[in-house]
This record gives sequence, structure tokens and C-alpha cells, in this order.
Amino acid sequence: MAEPNSQQRVIFNGVEPAQKVFVRSVKGSFRNFKTLMLLLAYAVYFLLPWLRWDRISGPDQAVLFDLDARLFYIFGLIMHPQDVVWLTAFLIIAAYLLFFVTGVLGRVWCGYFCFHTLWLDTYTFIERLVQGERPARIRLSKQPWNAEKITKISITFLLYLLVAFVTGFTFIIYWGNAPDMFFGFFAGELDQAAYITVAILTASTFMLAGFAREQLCKSVCPYARFQAAMFDRDTLIIAYDDKRGEADAGRAKISKDNKTREQRQANNIGDCVDCGFCVQVCPTGIDIRDGLQNECISCGLCIDACNQIMTNLGWPKGLVRYTSEREVTMGIRPKYFKPKNIGYALAFIGGSIWMGWNMANQDPMDMSVRKIRQPMYVQLSDGRYQNSYELKVNNKSQQTVDLGLVIEGLPNAEIDLGRLKELKLKPEQTQSVLVRIKHERIMHSDGQQPFEFVLVPKNIVFDPIRDSALFYTPK
Repeated sequence: MAEPNSQQRVIFNGVEPAQKVFVRSVKGSFRNFKTLMLLLAYAVYFLLPWLRWDRISGPDQAVLFDLDARLFYIFGLIMHPQDVVWLTAFLIIAAYLLFFVTGVLGRVWCGYFCFHTLWLDTYTFIERLVQGERPARIRLSKQPWNAEKITKISITFLLYLLVAFVTGFTFIIYWGNAPDMFFGFFAGELDQAAYITVAILTASTFMLAGFAREQLCKSVCPYARFQAAMFDRDTLIIAYDDKRGEADAGRAKISKDNKTREQRQANNIGDCVDCGFCVQVCPTGIDIRDGLQNECISCGLCIDACNQIMTNLGWPKGLVRYTSEREVTMGIRPKYFKPKNIGYALAFIGGSIWMGWNMANQDPMDMSVRKIRQPMYVQLSDGRYQNSYELKVNNKSQQTVDLGLVIEGLPNAEIDLGRLKELKLKPEQTQSVLVRIKHERIMHSDGQQPFEFVLVPKNIVFDPIRDSALFYTPK
């Protein structure tokens, strides 16, 4: 049997808790890809707030979520509150992409891109750096508390906390100018909410990646549960070839009488030498030879481990490999282009095209009109009626805009802007304007006349901005 990937168990109130997993390092193409994704994700997350971006107006930070101004800056894109539909569209598109990838490639999100997986990888690297390789960590966990154990565990936890703190601090600098946030934080000048947020994120990262570890994937994350709805017999999974690995007589360690592959085949013994390497490298501590399991995150490290052993023995690789249930049971290549997967792909592509077009063709300005209903109308001394409206004008461009206001649908109506002499908006400025419209009584039975407010740019070229309203008089 394989060496358990855990330390001794402790029984508490009759409940047997999960064993701690001591992950062994491994080299191979899947490990290299995981490391590449880790470095790429960390580079994006930790360095992006420090990247500068020249703008005509607004902050020079490439990615900034400015809650005070209610603006999100993402490189050349500026999101306003009314653009929240983009966020909704992005989440829907991301969901279809996840469905498509899962339907074809299985749980590769969990294995290579999940935030918890990335931070757990880092914490495992810290453990290995301070405490040594897997056997040394197991020995350290079993030995009594002495100077060596206290020192190594303390250094490990301090590095855990450092990574957790940098994670939490990096999160808050997305919401303000990064250099100012950095110096302000350590000078104690930021709002209390910033320190509370960093404390919560530091504690949660430390606890989840340092202690919950693989149990978050096994027992908390819902993705392992609902992935079954997206799997089918053609979905790629990591599988152990039990026909080759077990043969008729099962697996067996290498011995004098079954050292070569030819000897093992003559004795009906499979290619699996029961080394346990595939179990020892698994981040969730499962044995892939037991078949497909919810705990498998499809990271491929067991493939690297098995391929390394097969290469050392001079035997063919692929005893553990990416394959599908159809290929394992029937020897038939999987069918990727199925209606379900094609539907996911079309939804993702269509949504991405729509979102890209919508972002590229966003209006430089928008306007909303609100009728002031207290009072609904006022009769003036000259017999005309006056209605009041609040216009909220938003300049989404990077230029100062001079605007003229006209109305269409109310002939000979008078526009009164009060003390406002001109309508001029600076870049990214939003302005509320009180507009009074004076007009004769409408000779309609319902006392309502539809019309339009029209904002006409004077100094730059773009289409007039329109919004409809109703003018009220007595019936």
C-alpha cells in the first residue's frame, strides 16, 4: 500500500478529523505550468495597482476603483455607475467560459487558476523552504516541541502572515492611489475601514491557506459538487489506467522476480509499482488509483509523478493521464464538439463580441430626466404653465464639453435655467441642472404632452443626447 500522505490522527469527542496533507514536490510539465500560472497571477494581482496610465483627466493609475467619484478606471476604459450592465455581462460571460472549459477539460480552473489553489501552492512552498521536503516535515510534526520545532514553525507562520498581509494590503490599494495608500497606511492616516479590511483579508488568507488548506476544496467549495452537472463521458479527467496498472494479479512493488516489465507481464502483474508517489504529490491527499473523486482538482501533479517513475524504469508513460471515461472504458476518443459544449462556446463568443462592441461604442455623454412633481405644474400670471425638471448630465469623455439645451415637441416653449448662464462640463463631471419649461395650456383631454430634451454639443463633434419627458397642464 502507498505511504499515507498525512500525520497521525487525533480523536476528539468521537469525531475523527481529516488528516493533514504533507505534499511532496515533483518536477514535470504540469508542475511547470502550475508555477507559470502562479507567477503570472501574482504579477497581475500584486503589480497591477502600481502600473501608471496617462489620462487627459483622472488618476494616472492603470486600474483604480474610485468609490468617491463612483468611477472604475481599467486602463483606457472608464466605467460609470450606469455601466453596471458591463459587470453583469462579464459575470455571465465568465460563467459560460467556465461551463465550456469544465465540460471539455474538467476541473482545470481548480487545478491552475483558483485563487485558493494559488495561495495554497505558495504556502506549501514556504513550508518546504523552511521545514524541508515531505519526510522532514512529517518528522518535524511528530517530534516533541523543542527549539528546532518552535523556530521552524514560528518562521513558517511569520512568512504565512507576511504573504497574507501583502495580499490584504494589495487589495485596498486598488481603491485609491497606490503610492498615497502605501505611505498613508503605515502613517496611520487612512480611514478605519482600510485597516479593518486589511485585517480581515490577512486573517482569512492566513487561516484558509495556512490551516483549512485542502479542506476548503473538499468540504466548503461548491464547485466540486455542481461540476457533475457539467461532466459527461467525454470530459477530460485525470484517470489511472487500471487495466495496465493492475493487470490480473494487481499492482506490486518491484522485487527480484518482477523487476522488469517483461517479468511482470509474465506474472500478470500490472505496471503500477505501488510507490505511492502519485498520492504524496496530491494537494488534496487522494489516491487517483481509486477512480474519479470530487476531491480531485485536476492539477496533473500525479501525472508528473507517475511519468517520472515510468521514465526512470524505462517504461511507457501514461499510466496516469488526462483522458475521458469513454476512452478508458471503450477505447474511443472523446467527442469535444457536442451540442452542449458548442452552445457554451457560442454563448461565450456572442457575449464577448457584444460586450466588446458595447464598450467600444459607448456614448461620450448621457442624460437622465426626472420630473419634479411637487407641484406637478404652476400657472403663471401670463396664463402659461410651468413644469420643473431635474436633468442629470454625465460627461464620460476626456474633454470639456460646452452644451446647448433645446426641446423638441413643444413649439414656442421657453427654457429657464435659473442662474445657470451656460452648460459646461469638465471631463468625467456629472452635473444636476434644474430646468423650468414654460408653455401654453395643452388642449388635450389628458393634459399631457410628450416632448424631448436635446443636448447639443458646441465645441466637439458627437450626436446630440436625447431623453423624453411629459409636460403637464390641467385636463
